[in-house]
Amino acid sequence: MVAATRSEYTPQSDGMAARLLAWYDKHHRDLPWRTPPRAAAAGKRPDPYRVWLSEIMLQQTTVEAVKPYFRAFLDRWPDAASLAAADQEDVLRAWAGLGYYSRARNLKKCADQLAANHGGRFPDTEAGLRDLPGIGDYTAAAIAAIAFDRPAAVVDGNVERVVTRLYAIATPLPEAKREIRAIVGDLVPAARPGDFAQAMMDLGATICTPRRPSCMLCPLNAGCAALGAGDPEFYPVKAPKAEKPQRHGAAFVAIGKGGTILLRKRPESGLLGGMSEVPTTGWTARNDGDTSSREAPFPAEWRKAGSISHVFTHFALELVVYRAEAGDRAAPAGHRWARLADIHDEALPTVMKKAIEAAISGATKTSRSIKRSS
Repeated sequence: MVAATRSEYTPQSDGMAARLLAWYDKHHRDLPWRTPPRAAAAGKRPDPYRVWLSEIMLQQTTVEAVKPYFRAFLDRWPDAASLAAADQEDVLRAWAGLGYYSRARNLKKCADQLAANHGGRFPDTEAGLRDLPGIGDYTAAAIAAIAFDRPAAVVDGNVERVVTRLYAIATPLPEAKREIRAIVGDLVPAARPGDFAQAMMDLGATICTPRRPSCMLCPLNAGCAALGAGDPEFYPVKAPKAEKPQRHGAAFVAIGKGGTILLRKRPESGLLGGMSEVPTTGWTARNDGDTSSREAPFPAEWRKAGSISHVFTHFALELVVYRAEAGDRAAPAGHRWARLADIHDEALPTVMKKAIEAAISGATKTSRSIKRSS
């Protein structure tokens, strides 16, 4: 199709911010990290710690997935000082299942720096926030706007979708990001910039959705160029995605005496840094690992228990899963035995939970098969 001509209307002059904020006052999402609309205007500031924690958790993760993790984190570590005093292993355990584990490590580093250099308090400017570990342009803008009511341009995926449709921006993402950010910067009102940022996010999440947007309910539909052209779903235009490389390797699930699992800790740097894992072969994002049992952690009768697949940001992984009974064998150097009953309390990434589940369920199926044939 032919892209619509970019809208010439000026949202500020036609009261766009006022209409959006009026809509937000009535239709905002109730989220555990938010304060009600107009709170800042009434002198009640959102807690910067809650804003920061939620924004870090929400990166590449859905709102519904984040809610229980957010509440659990607040129960254990209600502020930056308590998080700084926490053990990193405990933080990684609490994060397990959210994915993108570098976020958890940076969360701890940021809390440490706040406690050491800022008295446990967050800087109230974008520049000051960007100096903290794990806080980039988007997160700094979000905290500055929402927690401190700074007129910052907050642009997430929802906002990108809203803006590209309002202005019929046919430049593909990510190339269009600079243009979108500039437009949002012009739209931010002097009053209630934090509510404006959250209103734009909510509009994209609930009305201006990727598929079947509810355009007739949108407070900004009168000036939307994409709606005027008759095809809002054309936007945002995205550059073709490169196909993810497929990597292969093996995982070894050793069952010890009393129902224990052999685990080890991954190096602090790199993919899944500092997390626990069952022993695996040397796969990386760039290289395959051995798929045989030659690199098992100790000699044993290793049997195949199936295979599992997992998709990371930049590659897909398939692991052949091996299982062996280890009896009362001592753990090799750098490894330890963990009770299977407590495995969900370990800092295990999802891919490792899949491997353990495959080994356990595979053994159960084999046992049932043997009983049926005997």
